[in-house]
Amino acid sequence: MHREDPPPAPLRWAGLLLDRPRVMGILNVTPDSFSDGGRHADPARAIAAGLAMAEAGADIVDIGGESTRPGAPAVPAAEEQARILPVIRALAAAGIRLSVDTRNAATMAAALDAGAAIINDVSALAHDPAAPWLLAARGAPVVLMHMRGTPATMMAHAQYTDPVAEVAAELAASRDRALAAGIAPEAIALDPGIGFAKRLEHNLALLRGLERIAALGCPVLVGLSRKRFIGTIAGQADPAGRLAGSLAAGLFARAHGAHILRVHDVPETIAALKLWTALDVPATLVDPSLAEHGIVPVSAPPPDAA
Repeated sequence: MHREDPPPAPLRWAGLLLDRPRVMGILNVTPDSFSDGGRHADPARAIAAGLAMAEAGADIVDIGGESTRPGAPAVPAAEEQARILPVIRALAAAGIRLSVDTRNAATMAAALDAGAAIINDVSALAHDPAAPWLLAARGAPVVLMHMRGTPATMMAHAQYTDPVAEVAAELAASRDRALAAGIAPEAIALDPGIGFAKRLEHNLALLRGLERIAALGCPVLVGLSRKRFIGTIAGQADPAGRLAGSLAAGLFARAHGAHILRVHDVPETIAALKLWTALDVPATLVDPSLAEHGIVPVSAPPPDAA
């Protein structure tokens, strides 16, 4: 009789077991981010927003002090730190798992000292030569995102023959450079960089081909919340009005290999993921919190079956 191999054990990353979809809430402490720039520029408002995300169920809150929207200018590391460090200290004191969205090694070090646990670098540690060695020494988990050029120049580099193959190859190279610097394999997550040096057709191809990114062996984080391609397809110019499209694209990403979704709308995303999980999910991905409602894996017998 043929016996099926057991499913692979779920990945672990940054203290999280990735046996179910995880949610990273976006907290931009900036005056000029594309969707919520200025909304959380005041530290008290930013802290309140971070607490609300955690209360709503975010597994990670990702704090950024430099806008990386297309065309955005660089922000001095000292100014970036002045924006984010008070927020990090307050949220870390509340026991929240924090990520910091930065490409500057000095900011990474200051953020980790203030209580952050994860570094999320849009340059995949290419911007600052000191960054890989710092993270190797600190043992901090890191998200390596795919981008060509810088936020100011990246759209000039949005040229691909096979976007999935090229992004996968470039992410693999970024991963290998991180490993060569001494960063542990289990510390690395990969992000295909939706919208970063990507046009609409590239974003769609990458979402359809996420399995090839996941095949690199690292957890996959996808950040597509409220992005322009969603507004273009859905006919919604205002980023704040792109919730429905963001949820649809996020669920598609999860179904095609994403382990973590980076989102603005935490409660709505968690609700959508719970419903998606309850409707049709492999046995290894059932959210344990649904058991109290009698929701079991689709491959399992009903609780009262004899």
